[in-house]
Amino acid sequence: MEQGLLEFQCKGFHDNKKFRIQHTGRGEDLSPEFVIKNLSPQAVTLVITLEDLSHPINRFTHWVIWNIPATDKIKQAIPSGKILSSPEGAVQGIGYGLHRYAGPKPPRGKSHTYCFTIYALDCKLSLKPWATKRKVLSRARGHIVQQGEVVGDFE
Repeated sequence: MEQGLLEFQCKGFHDNKKFRIQHTGRGEDLSPEFVIKNLSPQAVTLVITLEDLSHPINRFTHWVIWNIPATDKIKQAIPSGKILSSPEGAVQGIGYGLHRYAGPKPPRGKSHTYCFTIYALDCKLSLKPWATKRKVLSRARGHIVQQGEVVGDFE
């Protein structure tokens, strides 16, 4: 069902694809703003994951949020919590931050690479807030109309 690449910009990166400090565990730990450029009209909701590609646990999950209403802009600083009023109806599952964004914080002196992935779905997902990234993506299978990713480094 996938229609093509979802293009988006993560405002949490400098031009050189390094994380801005306020979006890391060494700063304010704010989720970044995302600007989506070519969202399919079939998109109903969005899923966002943040994974550490350099962690010994392959693709270690820092953040998973789903049921974000399909939109071309997701504001920064999504609050902590399981079921959110902003973005309305969004649900944050279990990642490193337990129901919140948890930005990069590799061991001091080490550089890690991180990947934001946004999935556009043709439905809302019916999952409890205790769902993991694996459960969310399993339930999303067959409903993904687009997806895209951006990669950046920290430290």
